[in-house]
Amino acid sequence: MSKVQLYCPCCQDQSLQTVELHGQQVDRCCKCNGLWFDDKELSDAIAHSSELTDPYCVKQAFGEKLEQHQYHCHRCNKQMQQFHLLKDYQVTLDKCSSCKGIWVDGDEAEQVLAAPKLQAALTELNKKVCAKSWLFQFFTQMPKEYNIKPHRTPVMTWTLLALNILIYLLHGFDDNATQWVFSHFALDSVSILDGQQWWSLLSYQFLHGGLLHLAGNMYFLWIIGDNLEDALGPWKFLAVYLLCGVAAAVVEMLMCYLVDRDLLMVGASGAVAGLFGMYLLWFRHASLTFMFVVWQKKLNPAWYFAIWAALNIFGLLSEDLSVAYWAHLGGLATGLVVGVLLKEKVLAQNPLLQLLQQPYAKILR
Repeated sequence: MSKVQLYCPCCQDQSLQTVELHGQQVDRCCKCNGLWFDDKELSDAIAHSSELTDPYCVKQAFGEKLEQHQYHCHRCNKQMQQFHLLKDYQVTLDKCSSCKGIWVDGDEAEQVLAAPKLQAALTELNKKVCAKSWLFQFFTQMPKEYNIKPHRTPVMTWTLLALNILIYLLHGFDDNATQWVFSHFALDSVSILDGQQWWSLLSYQFLHGGLLHLAGNMYFLWIIGDNLEDALGPWKFLAVYLLCGVAAAVVEMLMCYLVDRDLLMVGASGAVAGLFGMYLLWFRHASLTFMFVVWQKKLNPAWYFAIWAALNIFGLLSEDLSVAYWAHLGGLATGLVVGVLLKEKVLAQNPLLQLLQQPYAKILR
């Protein structure tokens, strides 16, 4: 018996061609690239593409049922039902209630095949704040992060954490040792302008003026460094981290020079601020909690770091000389520039990040 000719539900007059997709024989429209899956074929293709050991059942994972679509089943000639792919991912697909076939538009195929990864990511991203996180932030004033889990062990992030902590332990509890370390490795604008101690542009990033100073910088490095290292790789991550620290120092020195003020500076704040800039561009789907007196709220990273930048600008206007606010803002600006320059490449190398940047992803905050 000859095979019945099938036609594209979208293009209508365009015949479908059989192609192989992740181990399944499916029908594709050569004009719009839409895909037709017979019953169970989509589940098997998703399971194969996502490297899952257990079959992935599309039917159980469907999101909201929508109004009837304009498409008609090319087998049954019945109007198809439209669904969101997932509860919190609102790309659509169409299903025939009679033959159970499923139609996926060509520009949505990649997102549909990534359904298990998207579902796992959104489950992590959309967790609600709890009493435990509220107590932590109330007493520490540090945010809780909601983001996808990195694929690789953040070796470089852990190394930076260990180095900063170890260096502080070696000198931080002895005034004489601290004075010697600061005189040789802190950033001193007078020495730099005289062409001396140029290495302090790097070394100052590993010194801290107290336990709270160290704890604050290391906490932010810990919560956002792993995702950035995962996106960049360890050595590129280290390079941009140090670059942001150097740029932060140059900005602070320049502003001090303009007002004829000498500068002695330590701390990883400028380098960490640079990470903020990249994080808010590449991980806008993530959330950081902010404590408004006693009300804890999950915020988009752009809002969180906008508040952080506003506090730094307020510090500048108040003429508080105890904090290197220009270094913070200079590091942030450098991170934003790096983030823009590398964004396309980073998203191309990390498809899940690219999918979570789409407006289809519904992030609960």
